[in-house]
Amino acid sequence: MAPGRKRHCWPPGATGCWRSPREHGTTCLAIPPKRNRACVCSASWRSATRPRRTQPATLAACRAAGITPVLITGDHPATARAIAKRVGLVNEDHGQEHVITGPDLAAGRVADLTTVRVFARTTPQQKLDIVEAWRSHGEITAMTGDGVNDGPALRQADIGVAMGRRGTEVARQAADLVLADDELATVVAAVEEGRRVYDNIRRFLVYGLAGGTAEILVMLVGPLLGLPLPLRAGQILWINLLTHGLTGVAMGAEPVAPGAMRRPPRPPGQQILADGAWQRLLFLAGVVAASSLGAGVVAQHSGLPWQSVLFLALLASQLGVVLGLRTRLLTRQNFFLPLSVLASVLLAGAALYIPFLQSVLETEPLGWSAVGLAAIAAVTGCAAARLSRAAFHAR
Repeated sequence: MAPGRKRHCWPPGATGCWRSPREHGTTCLAIPPKRNRACVCSASWRSATRPRRTQPATLAACRAAGITPVLITGDHPATARAIAKRVGLVNEDHGQEHVITGPDLAAGRVADLTTVRVFARTTPQQKLDIVEAWRSHGEITAMTGDGVNDGPALRQADIGVAMGRRGTEVARQAADLVLADDELATVVAAVEEGRRVYDNIRRFLVYGLAGGTAEILVMLVGPLLGLPLPLRAGQILWINLLTHGLTGVAMGAEPVAPGAMRRPPRPPGQQILADGAWQRLLFLAGVVAASSLGAGVVAQHSGLPWQSVLFLALLASQLGVVLGLRTRLLTRQNFFLPLSVLASVLLAGAALYIPFLQSVLETEPLGWSAVGLAAIAAVTGCAAARLSRAAFHAR
């Protein structure tokens, strides 16, 4: 294996990645438009001449996700065109001029390689040139291949994907990822999983940072509103344990958003808190702090144990936010999140009504009116999170 390159199998945990070395194959290059992301895919001659019924649907899913497929093969132009039509890469009205051959590339008859979708009779160097052309346009390329002649392009692409069953040792060593089932659909599934994970990371950062910012605002603004010591150190630690512990872990299991594979890839240079995330963070922090302080001030004027009310309201409003941040509020998927919220609510009650925790956290038991103030803060946090999805184009 070349230094600095790691090889992985997809799906994770798959076995049987090493079989039947082959030296020639058909390469399919897929690249998304507008400087976003590219995926290069390759299939062997056998799978290309007998494409599976699922391949047209897979290519359609690629296009919907902002991935532009490109077919690169060393075979005859007529064969390449027939394969491209069969899998839905080109339409029936595309003619011979839409299949560019290696001699055409060598003669310099194509000014921009990124305008071509089907290549035939290509050499390993020409495959490398095609990848470089897309990269020079600011695209991120993912190259799949199984033959020795695919090695240079696999190595040069941003993501090299080798075929595990039919791939040669050269292709597997040059690649970053090995497909155990040799299915392009697996690459699409990996893209979907990547988008799910990325969205959940953004969602957790918004949730966690908004809660932390709200706690800082409560401690700074509380004294100005006549609340001398809004929260004690133990109470803050208990809030962080319940909001960032169980619920934070549960957020990582949220399912993929319904439209995740129908949106274009994010720009490669985009920061993780861009695209409205930091504005959403500040908005939610302000709402959580305001609703919590409001509950504390009302409790103080009503003669209730205001510090315990503020403690419960701040905790409840953050739990409301974590539910409101879900893509689908009412879903049967990821039961761990509502269960973790329920567990946090029970532990918050334990902090108020169990004598030992009362003495440690310096809390007081609350009546129904005080609990109602915290419930209002929770509903406010949930409503603000739902509203922020539309206001800040959140995913």
